[in-house]
Amino acid sequence: MVLLCSGLLASGCRDEQAGPRPRARAPSSAPAEGVTTGAAGGTWGGGAIKYLGTRVERGRDERGQDAVRLTHGFEATRPLPAGWQIFVHLVDARTGQMVANGDHPPPVPVEQWPAGKSVQDVQILPLPAGAPELQLLLGFWHDDQRLPVDQAAAQDGQQRMRGPVIGSGPPALPPVPEAHVRHTAHPPKLDGNLDDEAWRSATPLTLVDSLDGRPTQFRTTVRMLWDDEALYVAFDSEDPDVWGTFRNRDDPLYTQDVVEIFVDADGDGRTYDEIEVSPHNVVFDAYFPARRQGMDTSWDSGLQSAVKVNGTIDDASDRDQGWTVEMRIPFARLHSVPHVPPTPGDRWRFNLYRLELPDRKNAQGQAFSPLYVGDFHAVDRFAWLVFER
Repeated sequence: MVLLCSGLLASGCRDEQAGPRPRARAPSSAPAEGVTTGAAGGTWGGGAIKYLGTRVERGRDERGQDAVRLTHGFEATRPLPAGWQIFVHLVDARTGQMVANGDHPPPVPVEQWPAGKSVQDVQILPLPAGAPELQLLLGFWHDDQRLPVDQAAAQDGQQRMRGPVIGSGPPALPPVPEAHVRHTAHPPKLDGNLDDEAWRSATPLTLVDSLDGRPTQFRTTVRMLWDDEALYVAFDSEDPDVWGTFRNRDDPLYTQDVVEIFVDADGDGRTYDEIEVSPHNVVFDAYFPARRQGMDTSWDSGLQSAVKVNGTIDDASDRDQGWTVEMRIPFARLHSVPHVPPTPGDRWRFNLYRLELPDRKNAQGQAFSPLYVGDFHAVDRFAWLVFER
């Protein structure tokens, strides 16, 4: 299942940062869970435009609202006149009542569509809570006219091509993962090297694509430990171009290459802490009293960190191997910690993230627990952290 960002451009969005700025993501070409594709084969305007079908991805937007992302495929068979716009109607499959209206201009004016080549049009529509089974109807309009559908059986009698039927309610998400963190009597030395005996005994966690849970382009593994005073976290990030421009604490690191941990110690789904470290060992830490609300950067996590770069930082002309980060997070500085130190068997909510910009422009998000929504602050998708001796 792919989760969606309502009201953004057709390329979708990634809003996987402490701040509100969205990051672009092109739609995936491979089917995902909860995706349907169908209702192809009709034509408009005496065969001028072929309908190649619509890919449907049902999920939630960044506010948690039910939404649907539609990827329509068309093909022009000959040059088309200018002025035609696309209309998309979602109607109750039983009553025909309009539920959502997505009229919009095509991504490229129809008169510029090359004959014989497919054109994709992507849009995201929010849906009301409890939306029924929906019939997708679509077509082309200009002024007060609709482009005729050539096949009577393919349309609804109002020149609206029948697309796929969208089932009621989004598919269920997979359960969040669980990580077991071991107690250590000999905490690692914070020098950026991950060769301490303590780290070798920690179970490696592999980050996946934050939107769909698939393997990532560049590997990231994380190890975690704890002693009676602090939580220890080590990131090992494969990265061919290690870089960063920020030098001051609490700069917006979340807009560049960065690794992050979010901690909801009492698991209430409301209060949580966010800690980030950049390749230059710059720190961002903030406390949130509610999801994405009241961000308090005056909070000091007491973080101690060390970074080692395997390559030449800030030099795009060569190829780097990657970078490692070690963190020491004092329990006493975190919010709403049930026990200090934790009691074996305590269960916290948390997530681990990495933001990678391979071209220094477009972001790729990674997470331990995939979110299925473009928002690192999706607290309902935080994993479980279980403390062990």
